[in-house]
Amino acid sequence: MSTTFASLDQASLREVFGHVPSGVVAVCAEVDGERVGLAASTFVPVSLDPPLVAFCVQNTSTTWPRLESAAHIGISVLGESHDGAARSLAAKTGNRFEGLSTETTDGGAVFVGGASVWLDTSVSQQVPAGDHAIVILHVNEVRLQSDVEPIVFHRSRFRWLRSQ
Repeated sequence: MSTTFASLDQASLREVFGHVPSGVVAVCAEVDGERVGLAASTFVPVSLDPPLVAFCVQNTSTTWPRLESAAHIGISVLGESHDGAARSLAAKTGNRFEGLSTETTDGGAVFVGGASVWLDTSVSQQVPAGDHAIVILHVNEVRLQSDVEPIVFHRSRFRWLRSQ
């Protein structure tokens, strides 16, 4: 079935953009002794030299202003067992870390246990982009757990990639 949208309103664009599958990451740090985090489905590797990654965050986010000045921010690439974690980290209210296993580095990066990749990062720059900002992060250190399959956000649902 093919659909052509007459206008580029937010509802139409949300429907169209939802057809682009994306990985889900947790963006977390310890700020003033408290774990602070959010979920993002707009994560992308950017550069090998220097090592850079990026994600997009809404300008209306009340969490990002608390995270952006952290010296170290943990990026956890969430796996198949993390659909609950993704929902919790995306919640507007409540304890986003309830029931989550986390690890905090001496530098303050917070990582979600059982994730396939942990990236210890620092903010390099932020680029305004409409109703979002593109946050470019310098990668300081990485840890890979290659046996963890990723979770994917597609058409407003979390989905899994299964080997055949």
